[in-house]
Amino acid sequence: MKRLLAIIELGGYPNLMPLYQELGYAVDVVNSQRKARSYLKKTVPDVIVAEYNFQSDFRDRTSNLETLMAILQKQPQVKLVVFYMPEQGHKFEQFCAQHRVDQAVEFPVTQEKVRASLMAIGVQD
Repeated sequence: MKRLLAIIELGGYPNLMPLYQELGYAVDVVNSQRKARSYLKKTVPDVIVAEYNFQSDFRDRTSNLETLMAILQKQPQVKLVVFYMPEQGHKFEQFCAQHRVDQAVEFPVTQEKVRASLMAIGVQD
């Protein structure tokens, strides 16, 4: 069975769990990058869905996803779908220029947008 890790730090969008399950994913949810790192030491999902959060006060990185990206460099088969706020679009584009993002979904996040993104990456059982 396909496995999806949802990293929900901020939320602000519909519960996507039924959609993920409808598309055939076994779903795991964590609510912090720290918990995601711990999870990824034990389990390699097929897809990760995460939120991009630009923060200028981070000392050595520009967003919440840098640490995750370091882990994913060693797991290139894992597909990444990222939700981002339109007002952070410029910073997100810079992030995408440096890191592989398979699909990006701009807020407002809807089931239709997420379904299209997951279908586009085409993870097979």
